[in-house]
Amino acid sequence: MFELSVVEWFIVILCAVFIGFSKSGLPNMIILVVTVLMLVFPAKESVGILLPMLLVGDVFAVTYYRRSVVWKHLISLIPWVLIGILCGYFVLSHLNSEQLKPMIGIIVLAMIVLHITRQKFGERFNQLLPSSLWFISLMGILGGFTTMVGNAAGGVMAIYLLVKGLSKNEFVGTSAWFFLSVNVIKVPFYLHLGLINQESLTFNLWMVPAIILGAFIGIKILPLIPQKVFQWLVLILAAVGGINLLL
Repeated sequence: MFELSVVEWFIVILCAVFIGFSKSGLPNMIILVVTVLMLVFPAKESVGILLPMLLVGDVFAVTYYRRSVVWKHLISLIPWVLIGILCGYFVLSHLNSEQLKPMIGIIVLAMIVLHITRQKFGERFNQLLPSSLWFISLMGILGGFTTMVGNAAGGVMAIYLLVKGLSKNEFVGTSAWFFLSVNVIKVPFYLHLGLINQESLTFNLWMVPAIILGAFIGIKILPLIPQKVFQWLVLILAAVGGINLLL
């Protein structure tokens, strides 16, 4: 089991709660979790520690939104995602934590820029994006790479699904099934790289109650919070974390 200080335990438990939050309707919070978790663990190790925690949240999300998935949009994307995952695996196998930190920082900041751009232009942004094979392949490869390297493909997936014109529930449900599927695929790669091991899994088990608590709190509380204010706060904190990874 990891030897953490009281403050570090507080941080990781908070991250676990945030993961639950994210799976109940606030996906951008994962960007914040990615950066905050690296305050406690080395960059490379944090990627492996985070994945099983995300899977717990994914199971909750697909259970809650199990009837709101559009499979055809996932099936067309998965082959390209696999290419991105393989590219990410190659990168992870050749970089140490210090080399990985700036790359994850860039990915985090890029996801924030994508989100802000999408918010600013709204429907016009979706209309500007193509729905051709090259666009699907680009989104798939980019999504696979960013999720493999930093568990941070939320922004890419959001753009892909928005272009498809899904309803809110279909968007959340399809996204939930995507991340569950992709995160399961990533597990053997992380095991082979030693990023998931007995010690990290034991730690993950301790975090399960906090993740579930976060999910239930999210379902009850998030609708009452001004979402724009909350999202901007999350994005600002994530941006600070992303910049910190570059320094």
